[in-house]
Amino acid sequence: MRTERRLNRLEQVLRHRQPDITVVMENIHDPHNVSAVLRSCDAAGVMEVQLIYTDVDFPNIGKKSSASAKKWVELRQFENVKDCYKKLHEEGFAIFATHLEEKAKSLYEIDMTKKIAIVVGNEHKGVSSEAARLADSILQVPMFGMIQSLNVSVATAVILFEAVRQRIASGQYDESKYSKTELARLLKIWAMRQ
Repeated sequence: MRTERRLNRLEQVLRHRQPDITVVMENIHDPHNVSAVLRSCDAAGVMEVQLIYTDVDFPNIGKKSSASAKKWVELRQFENVKDCYKKLHEEGFAIFATHLEEKAKSLYEIDMTKKIAIVVGNEHKGVSSEAARLADSILQVPMFGMIQSLNVSVATAVILFEAVRQRIASGQYDESKYSKTELARLLKIWAMRQ
């Protein structure tokens, strides 16, 4: 009975996964921030996250700090922005980098029901100038206080849950985006994870 409930839960989560939205983390140093972003991704139904590390090693993402979210969100690693963006463009993603600049669009002006990648940068510098320049568009979270930025994990959650709001309104969580065959394949893989 317990196994059946677990399989039903896994299938339910997989049916709500959104393979057409991803988050790109560029040079985020703090493992707690990485883990917090992964938790938000899991909660929003993001299937895969891209990691770009050009100036440090890939972080050690702890099982405890990520609340095991890394078990349910696939991670794909890149050593530079160009390779990551090239791969995402080949897969049909439009790339939106978070960056403070005049031409940035408000988060609330962007259609997040499309196939999109959201790029967030490190705790001190934000996204690199290269990541901003090569992106298809720049977005920012509107802010009205003295502080001009949110913590990277908070900003990511705000952005993702605007995407969730738009996708719920357009019915994108109502039916699985995977074929029956792909859903069965993924369920088999997930069922083996402890």
